[in-house]
Amino acid sequence: MGGKGEQPGFFDDLDDGYDMRNASDPEKYEYYQRNSSNEYERRAFPSSYSTSSRETSGSFQPMLHKVSKKRKTPNYTHRLPHRTIRYLCLALISAVIIFILSLVQMSWMSARQLEMGTVEKQAPKPPPWESFDFLKRYFGGVRFLVKRDENVPEYPGDPGAGYGNATALARERRPLPKSVGFDPYPNYNSASYRAKYEEKHVCYLDQEEQLTIPKVHYYVGVPQGFPDPVMGSYDVLGLRDDICFERFGRLGPYGYGYSVQKGGTGAGLNGDREGADDIWSEVEGISEVNYLNVQWAQAQHACALKNKKRFKPTPETNDHLFQNMRMEQKKELRSRAEVGEGTRQTESGGRSAAPGNETLPLNANSKPNVTLLPRTAVLIRTWWDLEYTTEDILYLRSLITELSLLSGGEFTLHFLVHVRDDNVPIWADKRIYNRVLENSLPKEFQGMGSLWSERQMSLIYGGLEESFIRNLPVHGVYRGTFLPVQYFSYQHPEYEYIWNWEMDVRYTGQWYHLFDRVREWTKAQPRKGLWERNGRFYIPSVHGSWEDFRQMVRVQTEMGTDSPNNMWSGVKSSSVNAPGSGVAQGKSDTPVWGPLSPPDMLGAQEDPLPPTTVEKDKYEWGVGEEADLITFNPLFDPDGTTWFFTEDVTGFNTTEGLPPRRAAITTTSRLSRRLLQTMHRETMLKRHTMFSEMWPASCALHHGFKAVYAPHPVYIDRDWPTSYLASVMNGGRNGASGGARTSAYGGREHNFRGTSWFYDAGFSPNLWRRWLGYKVDNDGGEQEELAGEGRMCLPGIFLHPIKSVKMVVEGIKQVPEKDQMEMQGNERAEDEGNNKTQS
Repeated sequence: MGGKGEQPGFFDDLDDGYDMRNASDPEKYEYYQRNSSNEYERRAFPSSYSTSSRETSGSFQPMLHKVSKKRKTPNYTHRLPHRTIRYLCLALISAVIIFILSLVQMSWMSARQLEMGTVEKQAPKPPPWESFDFLKRYFGGVRFLVKRDENVPEYPGDPGAGYGNATALARERRPLPKSVGFDPYPNYNSASYRAKYEEKHVCYLDQEEQLTIPKVHYYVGVPQGFPDPVMGSYDVLGLRDDICFERFGRLGPYGYGYSVQKGGTGAGLNGDREGADDIWSEVEGISEVNYLNVQWAQAQHACALKNKKRFKPTPETNDHLFQNMRMEQKKELRSRAEVGEGTRQTESGGRSAAPGNETLPLNANSKPNVTLLPRTAVLIRTWWDLEYTTEDILYLRSLITELSLLSGGEFTLHFLVHVRDDNVPIWADKRIYNRVLENSLPKEFQGMGSLWSERQMSLIYGGLEESFIRNLPVHGVYRGTFLPVQYFSYQHPEYEYIWNWEMDVRYTGQWYHLFDRVREWTKAQPRKGLWERNGRFYIPSVHGSWEDFRQMVRVQTEMGTDSPNNMWSGVKSSSVNAPGSGVAQGKSDTPVWGPLSPPDMLGAQEDPLPPTTVEKDKYEWGVGEEADLITFNPLFDPDGTTWFFTEDVTGFNTTEGLPPRRAAITTTSRLSRRLLQTMHRETMLKRHTMFSEMWPASCALHHGFKAVYAPHPVYIDRDWPTSYLASVMNGGRNGASGGARTSAYGGREHNFRGTSWFYDAGFSPNLWRRWLGYKVDNDGGEQEELAGEGRMCLPGIFLHPIKSVKMVVEGIKQVPEKDQMEMQGNERAEDEGNNKTQS
């Protein structure tokens, strides 16, 4: 009988002497096969018990154990199928063949390249706007002025029409008309003004009230062929576009154009000076102002005291809670303020008697039934180690004079100085604080500043989630620009509005004229369709009148457009299924009407609500309401764009998508106390904040506050086709500037390089330097002015950024014109490098 696994009949005919079945004696079996160790161990020792009575001991067991003829076949459970192995071998052979062919091709290409020589890599294709021709009539001079209604603009229009003989006529040396003093202020002495407001008193530069402040001067008309603004409008905002300003009339009242011995800066003594002294009048008793001993803090404070009845009562200021450890009760502090002993708390925690930092006494004895004006602060954002140039000094003097002194104290200018080194113990020792503050400002501006640091902000607004987006801290000046502004507003409740102002902003016109017109226009804007208009550039040559533009925006919002750009806004980054979900939006957009609040927003804020539905409103809600936020760039929707900081959102619940957002490039803006205190509470209580250029607009959107983009005139340096420019600037969703990947914000911001207003615009610094009489790219300068049309004359143009302008100053440093060109070129290269690093 065969055992398990035997094949009967297969080995029957074989007898090779190794067949165990034919072996009578196991000991005679020739052992040739070695068992495994496990098998040997199992068979080497008998069992401890036996089932047979004959097996009484292990001696009965044979010396050689029976070995199975057939080997045990192992079970290979991991063995691959033959088909798979064939495919793997085929793939391996194919890879080897491809590798060999690639080596052959590379060898052939290398030999071919050696035969042809070195082939340079082709540069990327430049953007289309670089192929457009430069405009030339921006640099027209005072000798070829025409009235605005007689001007034939070079752009938009036919280049070269009507002004080809400008230089030839200028060489005839036509006499210049007298410049005229510019007075954009209300008629303070009129009966109508004095019936509505308190009397305005004249302010002076000195305590003795002897130094009269001269006015800025202008010329009637503009240089023949001067281009029209491509974006924004003078007429819409109510700004004057029929006059122009040259450098002596604009900066002369602040020390430009006369020597240091007379109290000037010593700059502007070269170039075309015909008519430069027209601003001084012996008849009116106005002569060159000696600025060597002027203390602006005292002058500003004296002006505010003289006109205190014109303004609303000053509330009590708040202390530095993290510094102040006084034991006086609030009641005692309030009683001191009522008797005039209360002083404004300085940033160092101590009392300050420095003029300009004191709290004004409470308003009393005002006439009944008069309108009291709100107080407004202009915060100059600067830093502790900034080296102020002569050009910076002229800029700051013009701001203080035109906004504060000549207006009778309507504005208060204050320097918010950033201490970049957190290890300086300014909060531990008042003497260190005062010393750092003193060293941070020029002598003439002492007493007008306060310090802040990023470590201070991290203490005040603790608990913010730190993400280090682009390696930047959330409390830093770049991502948290408005944190110190929020806290300043909390400390100073007397200011209903605060302008966040940068050091690299310039205006060729008069400051009060710009601020006043912008405020009045934004106040008159209705809320219906406001956010939709805010998100678009107004291009008059394409959109027509402002009313046409408003109706166009309404139709684009309600009906949508067939723009191919909409395909790039099909998936919103704030969508629950984004990105890549394929959930498309509708063709039309839902207009913003009232607060657009995220679920985790700070509640119970008494946010303004619409009085009726958007369909029933007749463009009435919001008219006459002061704007909570005023910006100078469109408030675009960053959702879906390639803007670098579109997802820089801190503290919000983003599990179901990002909250609604809006952003405006550059932080130059006006913010109301209501908005700033809401931002303060959102950051303090809910740990909410966003990137600097997105946080104020988004907070206003969430709480239903009034935010307005002021379409100020913006110029461009090349001959762009206006329809193409409109498609680029408003290249987002449904004709807006944002909301799609095709938006100009983000990867396409190079299109703003030739404009007069953007964070890295190249045209604005060139235009400013040419206007000052210096050479730029081997154009302009003293010789060209004397031989041509004279010095440049520009209407009021808002310019940004203007950095590190080194002037030729008498008695301080004589810089040859050639060396100055090289120096300015290096400075521009450094500025561009810094902008690229920040971007």
